[in-house]
Amino acid sequence: MCGMPQQPPVRSTVSRPPRPDASMSLLTTVMDHSLDEGYAEAAARKRESGTGGVPKTLRAKLGLAAGLVLAALVVTVGAAQARIAAPVLAKERAELIDRVESATADADDLEDDVDDLRNDVSARQRAALRKHGGGQAELVSLLSGATPVRGPGVRLVVNDKKQADQGGGGPRDSAGFSDTGRVRDRDMQRVVNGLWQSGAEAIAINDQRLTALSAIRAAGDAILVDNKPLVPPYTVLAVGQGQQLSTRFQNSPDGQYLHALQENFGIRTSISVADGLRLPAAPSVTVRTAEPKAGKGTS
Repeated sequence: MCGMPQQPPVRSTVSRPPRPDASMSLLTTVMDHSLDEGYAEAAARKRESGTGGVPKTLRAKLGLAAGLVLAALVVTVGAAQARIAAPVLAKERAELIDRVESATADADDLEDDVDDLRNDVSARQRAALRKHGGGQAELVSLLSGATPVRGPGVRLVVNDKKQADQGGGGPRDSAGFSDTGRVRDRDMQRVVNGLWQSGAEAIAINDQRLTALSAIRAAGDAILVDNKPLVPPYTVLAVGQGQQLSTRFQNSPDGQYLHALQENFGIRTSISVADGLRLPAAPSVTVRTAEPKAGKGTS
């Protein structure tokens, strides 16, 4: 009996779930085969030829032992030399520290001697002014800066712009300045001259008394007063008629110049009237050309 041809039964295949690390095949290969096949083959050849591992012969073992002993000897000698050199280096360091401290102490002593000599010179100058100045000795001493002064006046603080840079290229370059927001020597010259013209009788910058022979100069970015460097902020004390001195200075061309520096370049300024200003005497008054006038009060 002929019937429809029967199809072979279809076998169902059960699919295996994918490995969790199937997406990390490269990492899996590295973990499973951490040693390169070339290294493994070379190690196998050495094992077969008997050349790998610990030396087999007595001579090879003695050579290895001698090499280890030599390496240990080198390390031991190096450690011993380091221990021997350590006290020497420590001694040299201590001696250098002692020399530095001794030189510093000598410099301090010399500075004290200079201060004493300067005070002695100032005292002799004041005595000479009293002897030869007649009734105007105190006035001459005051005007020459040879004596400390106190009285009412103004306190003017001039400071650099916050975060002032070192660059240039601004309009102040034409006058020898840089548009950097830093206070320059010519700025302080104009401030001091403006205070003198406004009626100041005595002026000091950062406790450095100014006289008729004082010079305000620059060395790089530093401002020097009589060759002594000053650090901002620059505090200018001017003895005079308080409020009148302040008003005259602020209305003067130099006061307007300082105001323009504040508005255009960010230089910080403040001015206030004070009653009890104290200005020190000038360190020394060196006269190279002037001579006492012959006449009354002279010998």
